[in-house]
Amino acid sequence: MSELQGDMQDLYRELILDHSRNPRHFGRLSDPTHTADGINPLCGDKLKLYLRVDAKGRIESSSFEGSGCAISVASASLMTDTVTGLPVDQAETCFEEITQRLTSNEAASNSVSGLDNLRALDGVRGFPARVKCATLAWHTLHSALENDTTPATTE
Repeated sequence: MSELQGDMQDLYRELILDHSRNPRHFGRLSDPTHTADGINPLCGDKLKLYLRVDAKGRIESSSFEGSGCAISVASASLMTDTVTGLPVDQAETCFEEITQRLTSNEAASNSVSGLDNLRALDGVRGFPARVKCATLAWHTLHSALENDTTPATTE
């Protein structure tokens, strides 16, 4: 591994730790237009996602509550940071790209700009049991945007 790759991995580790210790958008959102629950039964991660989508189809605000491992909390924090302000269709594209990137050996197309911070989650691919922790928030986002009342799950 080159020194640059090692430095990037260290930076990404720090980003994950920062988001897990100090999650952004944590707490209940008042007057959400979309909500969804997510659960990872294997690990015990639980998540409630709140979204406020405006009349133009843009995610005006997002937040989450719940408990879970550091990767689960960091992923939810990174996800809410990323999708707040995006049109719903672009948030769905983020869901597709992130879940593809974490569950496939093939690189995602990266058609959405601004996903650089989410590369911090790429290291999870080396730990298959942790991929479910990292993707829970994203599956919950998809459920919320689809108005699916069934809890999102990683199983």
